[in-house]
Amino acid sequence: MSSALWYFSRATGIVSLVFSTAVVVLGFLNSGRFATRRWPRFALADLHRNLALASLAFLGAHIVFAVVDGYVDLSWLSVVVPFVSGYQPFWIGLGAVAVDLLLAIVVTSLLRTRIPPRLWRAVHWLAYLCWPVALAHSIGLVASDSARPLLIALDIVCLIAVLAAASVRFGSTSPDTEARRLSPLRR
Repeated sequence: MSSALWYFSRATGIVSLVFSTAVVVLGFLNSGRFATRRWPRFALADLHRNLALASLAFLGAHIVFAVVDGYVDLSWLSVVVPFVSGYQPFWIGLGAVAVDLLLAIVVTSLLRTRIPPRLWRAVHWLAYLCWPVALAHSIGLVASDSARPLLIALDIVCLIAVLAAASVRFGSTSPDTEARRLSPLRR
């Protein structure tokens, strides 16, 4: 059964990374007020939220399977306290940092209507720090995986997707595009 838990842990971690990549991409696009007729902003926001929840569910499963598996020395404490794991303390520690950042994002998102919008936005920006830390966690642990070339390729695809979305969000736009984007008729 232990090998099944190990595979479940890897698979749920991979799915969580892919979903969180999509969440970051959608976050960039939505914050840049990206919209089309097929994908209005409210649809992007809903997809962003639902993928974030799905990513959290897969991350939770990833953590549970990794701790319960017992193949490596991984405690519940090492899930939230960085760099205390008996197994690969640096790479597992990066995973713990990502979990801690994500917990801050989740808690403030749940309290969004009760906290100042500036505080929520400031904490929500941690997602842009959380994602690369999670990606580094993935890259660091890939070395021990037999599917290494495929996982490295997946990590590269995730990185390219986020960089492309960031370039769309922060890239220069022509005056016509900017005027259309800011037009009250588009809102």
